[in-house]
Amino acid sequence: MNNLLKKIKIKDMELEGNIFLAPTAGYSDKPFREICSDFGSFLNFTEMVSTEALIRDNLKTVTLLQKASNEKNYAIQLFTGNPDSAAKAVEKILDFKPSLIDINCGCPVPKILKSGAGSELMKTPKKIRDIVKSVTNSTDIPVSVKLRSGFTSESINFLECANYAIEGGASMISLHPRTRSQGYSGTADWENIKTLKNDVSVPVIGSGDLYSPYDAERMLRETGCDGVMFARGSFGNPFIFKETIELLKYGKIKYIPDADQKFKTAYRHLKLSVEFYGENIALKEIKKHLCAYTKGLSGAKDIRDKLVRCNTLDHYEEVFKTLLF
Repeated sequence: MNNLLKKIKIKDMELEGNIFLAPTAGYSDKPFREICSDFGSFLNFTEMVSTEALIRDNLKTVTLLQKASNEKNYAIQLFTGNPDSAAKAVEKILDFKPSLIDINCGCPVPKILKSGAGSELMKTPKKIRDIVKSVTNSTDIPVSVKLRSGFTSESINFLECANYAIEGGASMISLHPRTRSQGYSGTADWENIKTLKNDVSVPVIGSGDLYSPYDAERMLRETGCDGVMFARGSFGNPFIFKETIELLKYGKIKYIPDADQKFKTAYRHLKLSVEFYGENIALKEIKKHLCAYTKGLSGAKDIRDKLVRCNTLDHYEEVFKTLLF
């Protein structure tokens, strides 16, 4: 198992490990990325950001790009259907000094598809090449592409899209092996990750149905992919990074967080969110995270009921006092 945890080279950048936090709308913000870095994630991806909004200097979008204080490496994910827009957006993000720029070619959300971005791009693979090329021509920062298997089960074309992306200069490909039509239903076809790894020369990162360290170990072993990225499996569970690293390193998991550790981490997450967003916005954003931390705990339903009723920081402080002390 030891050889499954390894360094990974993406163009001129070398990462110390191959366990990542995936780009996830509404979740992979700066506070959560800081928490995941605490527990060992080697590369974190921002939420996807619109190139058009970046060009217009949209304040909310620019906020999404901020790097956490403990992030040694982080990737900014862009979505666009326009090569010129992609190139202009690169100028806006260089000051943030990302380690990697990722192009989203997999998002299944209708609003994103209507803009010609996300998995809509898989209908026109040459456009993926053009967008990637516009970015690689604008910066020496490594560029990666995140794909799905295809738009529908009748149009599985991830290999074609990956090869066009590489032709445009992509230095890494990530694959969530579901189609756009599947959304997040059904199961991810890991065999597609294996097929991709056997077909391309750049690093391949797998995602999809990774809910435990054992899932990550199995994906690495069965597909031969170079690394994995956790998305839904990390919600309320940033501990999964430390656990996975231990499993791959030692063949067993030594660290198992108890309820106290989960509550302390949830409380820190709350404080980081308030510090980052301000109280009003933070208290709206944090509820889904805090509820996720209670999963599997004794009395979880009662705890969630208390948390969702909180509408001020002082109220949250009162609840956490009962949980932590």
